[in-house]
Amino acid sequence: MYRMQIILAQAQSSQGNGMVANLILFGAIALIFYFFMIRPQQRKQKEHKKFREEIKKGDDVVTIGGLHGKIFSIEDEKIVLEVDNGIRLTFDRSAISMESSKKMTQPKK
Repeated sequence: MYRMQIILAQAQSSQGNGMVANLILFGAIALIFYFFMIRPQQRKQKEHKKFREEIKKGDDVVTIGGLHGKIFSIEDEKIVLEVDNGIRLTFDRSAISMESSKKMTQPKK
């Protein structure tokens, strides 16, 4: 009987250790998820917002729809693009693509 109690006590203590190990494992997975998925996405959003705030008159940009143009004027959240001589189109500031605009302005190799 005494031997049975020792075996049961060992089984119960190993279950408690397993639960702690599972919690540590889930915590590690959450940290990995944060540093490899959430944090880079937040950084990219901040860069995108900064890019949209820093654009100025005369910059060459590309919209998310692929339209190329030069900024003619900026009015709060509206941007007027000149796409050809005298042809001006109005877009929301959020319609400017950071990635495409930066590719367009980089020197080609």
